[in-house]
Amino acid sequence: MATPNIAQKAPYGTPVEAGQSYWWCACGMSKKQPFCDGSHKGSGFAPLEYKATQSTTVYFCGCKRTAKQPMCDGTHSKI
Repeated sequence: MATPNIAQKAPYGTPVEAGQSYWWCACGMSKKQPFCDGSHKGSGFAPLEYKATQSTTVYFCGCKRTAKQPMCDGTHSKI
């Protein structure tokens, strides 16, 4: 599989609302980071749905290399 683009080498702190779905960009090409805008079409990548269980701030991965997709696991500090 292809390697995703690095959107940024830091997480995206993002407020989310309980009960809402958010589509995380897995390819790194979206202009609406950390969310999908359809830029992945034809790339072999697909967005990943995140369903918020509570209203809070979560940290979506910006480097697209996390092992805990779509959440940041600190991998960006190693690239």
